[in-house]
Formats: sequence, C-alpha cells, structure tokens
Amino acid sequence: MVTLQLENVGASYAGLEILSEVGTPRFNAGEVIALIGPNAAGKSTLLRRIAGLLAGPGVVRFGPASRGEAGVCYMPQDGTVTARLTAYEGILLACKQQQHGWAVQASDLARIDAVMAGLDIEALAFRTLDEMSGGQRQLVSIAQVLVRDPDILLLDEPTSALDMRRQAQVLALLRSLARQRGKIVVIALHDLNQALQFADQVVVLAHGRALHSGRCEDVITPAMLRDVYRVDARVERCSRGTARVIVDGIA
Repeated sequence: MVTLQLENVGASYAGLEILSEVGTPRFNAGEVIALIGPNAAGKSTLLRRIAGLLAGPGVVRFGPASRGEAGVCYMPQDGTVTARLTAYEGILLACKQQQHGWAVQASDLARIDAVMAGLDIEALAFRTLDEMSGGQRQLVSIAQVLVRDPDILLLDEPTSALDMRRQAQVLALLRSLARQRGKIVVIALHDLNQALQFADQVVVLAHGRALHSGRCEDVITPAMLRDVYRVDARVERCSRGTARVIVDGIA
C-alpha cells in the first residue's frame, strides 16, 4: 500500500529559504490531500520538493509498496505547451515517456482513450495544443498525468483555468481514482470549499511552514481562517455531510 509522509522537509531558492521543517502525518492510499494557504505560502515549492525536483533538508518518505519517485507524477501550475502537437499526440508522448522503447502498443491507445473519456475531452483529440483555450490545455495536462498511472499524483492548482462544471468533474474524477485504485492525490488549492468537498485531509501552509494538518473538518475552522487568511468567516454544515466557508469580513 502506497504511503507518503514528510519529515522536517525544507527547500531554498538562490539561498532564500522557502520551506522549513514541514512535517505531516502519514498519508495513505485512497486519500486526497489538499494543500491550502495564502499566496506565496510555499505550496508549489512543496509539491516540487515531494516530486524530487528540488533538493533540501528533511525526508520525503514513500511507503514500502510505492514505486518511489518513479511512481510520482507532478503537474505544475503553468503547463503551457508551445509545441504544435495534437492533444492525442501530447498524451501519447506522456504515456511513452515512462516506458522502455517508443513502439506504440494497443494497450497504450486503450489507456489514452480511457483517460480522455474520463475527462470528456475526446473532441479535442486532433486539435493542436496551441489552438486551445487555457482551460482545454489544462485538461490535456491533467490527462498527461493520469495516463502515466502513478501511485502519487501531485497537482498544482489543476482546476484554476476551468469553469465550475469542469472543476467539479475533474476533482470528482481524482477522488474516485484515489479511492478505487489506491492512489494518493495531493492538490494545491485556493478554493477552500473545494477542499471541504473533495479532500480527505488538508495541510495548511503559511510562511513556508505547515501550521496545521489533519481532517478538513478539524482544520478548516473560523480560528484557522482568521489566523492564516486574516478573514472573519464561518464554516456552515450543508446537506449530505458537506460544509462551506462563508466569509463575513476582513480581519
């Protein structure tokens, strides 16, 4: 069973410390974890650190049954592609990058078809990426992550360019993949209501440190919102056990 845990993780850019002593509980297969916090809190840096794209102190500990860094796939916030590839070609390229050899198998095509169907982007298959809207390119970037079938998905604001319907569709798909296929999904989000609806656990970053972590309903509280986001807000319980944040004013 794949697991993920951070122990005193840090990272720096050009000698400037961005993250310091970030620790988390152990995250388990089947869980969606939301990284939340104000701008410049260190969310993107932490995802890059987990992905092995940045060095630094501390330990990123993968569970014994995971494939280590080979089983981790990272989607940056800015996935702009300038190459004149079709969506299908871009997803096929991502699929083959993790394999030995470039010969295309029937199983590769079936995997691509399944991922595109899950995201409802079959109509984009033979459109070039430079002709698409930002939201359409973002959906293709998500498909490029999913087609690699990693144990751990690290996604930096994967719904930022999508409309409301598409946001809900993508987040519901990611939650379903985590639960049905035993993956860990770590998502940087700004929308706390999306975290409340789709995430199992949350990590609150501010000033490069993890201030809170745990179940969403335990962490996203009026006290945390005032302390971290400097807003006066309520957390209202809705039907079907969900909740939402209502901002009343600026603290």
